[in-house]
Amino acid sequence: MDAQQVSFRVGKDELAGAVSWVARNLPSKPTQPMLRAMLINATDDGLELAGYDYEVSTKVHAQADIEHSGTVAVAGRLLAEIVASLPNKTIEMKSEGNTLEVTCGTSRFELPLISLDEYPPMPKLPEVTGEFSPELFERAISQVSSAAGSDDTLPMLTGIHMEIDGENVTLTATDRFRLAQRRLRWLPQVENAKAKLLIPAKNLSDHAHTLTVSGDEQVEIAVGTGEQIGAEGLFGLHYGNRQTTMRMLDADFPNVAPLLPKAHTGLARVNINQLVAAIKRVTLVDRGAQLRLQFGQGQLILSAGASDAGHAEEAIACDYEGEDDFIIAFNARYLQTGLNSLGSENVVFGFNEPSRPAILVPEPEQMPQRGEDGAFPTPAADYTYLLMPVRLPG
Repeated sequence: MDAQQVSFRVGKDELAGAVSWVARNLPSKPTQPMLRAMLINATDDGLELAGYDYEVSTKVHAQADIEHSGTVAVAGRLLAEIVASLPNKTIEMKSEGNTLEVTCGTSRFELPLISLDEYPPMPKLPEVTGEFSPELFERAISQVSSAAGSDDTLPMLTGIHMEIDGENVTLTATDRFRLAQRRLRWLPQVENAKAKLLIPAKNLSDHAHTLTVSGDEQVEIAVGTGEQIGAEGLFGLHYGNRQTTMRMLDADFPNVAPLLPKAHTGLARVNINQLVAAIKRVTLVDRGAQLRLQFGQGQLILSAGASDAGHAEEAIACDYEGEDDFIIAFNARYLQTGLNSLGSENVVFGFNEPSRPAILVPEPEQMPQRGEDGAFPTPAADYTYLLMPVRLPG
């Protein structure tokens, strides 16, 4: 596809957000030079800016005064830097030969055009499957992505598993050391829709954080309808004037259901702000700390460090029911991540043995009571963070 003559005028504010959003999704070190390109498509309806690297595609619409319609491409990250640096005035762009001229006030740039001959065709957004409120979607993805893995040799652990069952959606991620699961409801386009999808956690998290939907607009999830849900291998998002697709992971997510305990021999309720502050202080003696927690009646004692590197401990208040002086140890950073993801004033811990995973959930409206078998059922919660303990020395 040859570059065409284009010319248009557009406001700085309108253009800056659009180009920066597309540019941040372009590869910093593309495998092929053409993939650094941002496509600028001027139409009667305004500007359409797009990028694609075979894994993620982005497309955004911006209002502009179009003089000549057509499509050109330039280095996307450079264009975004230039636009961000310009004064808050009208920006004029027009192509001349093999360059794109960008003018704003007394500033003028000439950018070489990138050939579109070998640019890959942009994927089409699949049919819309259902929708979320933007606040709910962003919050849920943020909670779950905190537990996703980053080891590309284990691709099944680098994704967020989305299970769709009618009006119910379950999001899960794990890196083997921790697991996060969020249950929520959405508005499906198809009754009794069912699917199991695995979406790259980093890509999905990056896009969830950029939601700028206003008013009553919803975030549309586009993975197809009917028996074709997920069949295209693309996960699509449409919100406001933006849309994106990302290629889903071709891997089997592990069965994590057996890892989530249904009952606990001990429960503890602790104020999150007090606990996080105590963790930060105690781990000053060892920032890669193995954090030791000792739960007793009315208090939690945190300790970290060894005699040769320094030792610290601090006691804070907690409500605890279970074995006296129950001791368990965690990776301090993983524990802090879990606490910060809960979004509540208090955390409820569920324990069984020091060598078995513990759960963290937001404090429920009503704490569970001990059953006839002496165990506590898992507290009712839409969000669960499961954490593997670390072995105590000796």
